[in-house]
Amino acid sequence: FADSFVNASLYVLLVITIASGFGLDAASILALLGSAGVAIGLAIQGSLSNFVGGVLILLLKPFKVGDYIKEDSSGNEGTVTTIELFYTKLTTPDNRVIVLPNGTLSNSSLINVTACDSRRMDLTVGISYDSDIRLAKEALQKVLDEDEAVLKDKDHFVFVDSLAESSVNIGVRGWLSMEDFWTGKWRITENVKYALDNAGIIIPYPQLDVHLEEASAQAGSLNDKQ
Repeated sequence: FADSFVNASLYVLLVITIASGFGLDAASILALLGSAGVAIGLAIQGSLSNFVGGVLILLLKPFKVGDYIKEDSSGNEGTVTTIELFYTKLTTPDNRVIVLPNGTLSNSSLINVTACDSRRMDLTVGISYDSDIRLAKEALQKVLDEDEAVLKDKDHFVFVDSLAESSVNIGVRGWLSMEDFWTGKWRITENVKYALDNAGIIIPYPQLDVHLEEASAQAGSLNDKQ
């Protein structure tokens, strides 16, 4: 941002210097530029809003280059690669570039995912009402205790989250460093399934039971009448 601002200022200074070299009065040039600036400002209010937004981002620093942010107004998210005079560029995990106006970023709420060194992981897994809750909690707690990505100096525990219609929902919670968050979460999710299978805990899934006895009886009665 500072680089873009300095470049624009130097261009203005260059124009004034060249005009002065041709014998034009510097005060007249500044007055002309001021009048032109008012007219141009009215025509490019949106760009000025983006410029002011860039200044606010530079001063308040809600994020910096390298942070991963989620912008709420349009749902865009990605890693901040550059903060320019009027726009900020994000790179998505699938390597797409998103260009966002600074005015939008400075006037809308956003989430800075990587602002802190660690991040809490929350998983929820449903088990059958016929399964042993204590056994399930022990198996899941062991997964957290043995995974190297889980920060042992922070709380990590397993708890009964809710009693749903067809399952007992168990919560799995732990803190992971920002660098290891996604790989750790994916690995823990996989190990949760293995741990429950080894413990004989049933993970229920939606089923549809169709009973055809009455329909078959009606069809048989209709055939008899014919």
